[in-house]
Amino acid sequence: MFFSLFYDPYIAIIGDIKKSKKLEDRKSVQDKLKKTLDNLNKKYIEDISAKFMITLGDEFQGLLCDGINVIEIIEEIQREMYPVEIRFGVGVGAITTEINLEMAIGADGPGYYKARQAIEFLKQNEQKNQTNASDVRIEVDGDNQATTTMLNTILLLLSVLKSNWTDRQREIIWDAVKYQDGQAKSAERLSIAQSSVQRSLNNGNYYAYKVAIDTISNVLKEIRR
Repeated sequence: MFFSLFYDPYIAIIGDIKKSKKLEDRKSVQDKLKKTLDNLNKKYIEDISAKFMITLGDEFQGLLCDGINVIEIIEEIQREMYPVEIRFGVGVGAITTEINLEMAIGADGPGYYKARQAIEFLKQNEQKNQTNASDVRIEVDGDNQATTTMLNTILLLLSVLKSNWTDRQREIIWDAVKYQDGQAKSAERLSIAQSSVQRSLNNGNYYAYKVAIDTISNVLKEIRR
């Protein structure tokens, strides 16, 4: 057991678009974000307690009842919204108000407090101009500091790894993550040689990346109602 939880846990996710006021076409970005969230709400409906929705012009949130797909959901948003950068605060804790499946706004409690705390931590690190600051942080209510530190250390190392990808490596690695059907299929979709796929996966440290995200998912799958 990685977590010691003395309450019924929820997983609150708050996403915040970085430098949103500097975007050239904020409306198109918001439209794309809404479409991405709508697709997630359908795809992961079994995990969702309150559907993902835009809460402010540059912020969105959702509430999950199962942690197994947290990282997959975050990665999918990052892929669909790229090159727009988003920071994610993930909070694990109880929800003390009524929950509406159709609307994440209105629910409150330690889960959301922790997600907001994680977002503020990331913002402060960015303001300090820290190189390769993480774009995802997890906070857990209760006495779970060792596990939380481990997860956030892995997330930081993942951010460092991803920051070194070339555009081609990112394209190939994200295709491999999305479809999970082998190098030959990736090569066919991307109209390149399989040897190019293999080289990019190796040079981009794909296999270390995959082990890291699988490790986080295996830890978070303990969190479920």
